[in-house]
Amino acid sequence: MAYRPPVAVYDACVLYPFQLRNLLMQCAVDRLVEARWSDEIHDEWIRNLIANEPRLSPERLLATRDLMNQVLPAATVVNYAHHIPGIKLRDPNDRHVVAAGVEAGAATIVTWNLRDFAVAELRRLGLTRQTPDAFLMGLYTVAPDATVAATSNARANLRTSLVSGPDFVEALRRQKLSRFAAAMTAHLADI
Repeated sequence: MAYRPPVAVYDACVLYPFQLRNLLMQCAVDRLVEARWSDEIHDEWIRNLIANEPRLSPERLLATRDLMNQVLPAATVVNYAHHIPGIKLRDPNDRHVVAAGVEAGAATIVTWNLRDFAVAELRRLGLTRQTPDAFLMGLYTVAPDATVAATSNARANLRTSLVSGPDFVEALRRQKLSRFAAAMTAHLADI
């Protein structure tokens, strides 16, 4: 049976850290996942990164957003606001993420904020939630060679810093991708 990439909404918190954003984007570019986001999700990760890292210029981050949208033009979800009133979450400010998922026909929301996305509410709407570590491990389980190749491609994106395979895997481990980094350790020769 042919591999069918899952449709997943990337929450702002997984687009915030550079290495994780790079890897998740590469997985989408390499067709392991059909990534989805909204302008509101972009605004959130960019706003938070500017607030926490003032040395980063807003123009640079907006250029990153624009490149993401250019490379994956089908990723941007629009016309999802009508779903928001019917969504019940602990933090009402997260309803836009779920609404984008519903509108996109996504299966999963990739987020670190599991407690903000109630399992029962997501199930009612046909969604699940996963940490990036669990999500990437899921991709590795069903498509190991393609996931290792995407990880290698993500490292190759770092042409300026020329990060070694072991250093790249260690950077992923530092970004709380412990299980995924452990799995990639077995493939350092290919990364």
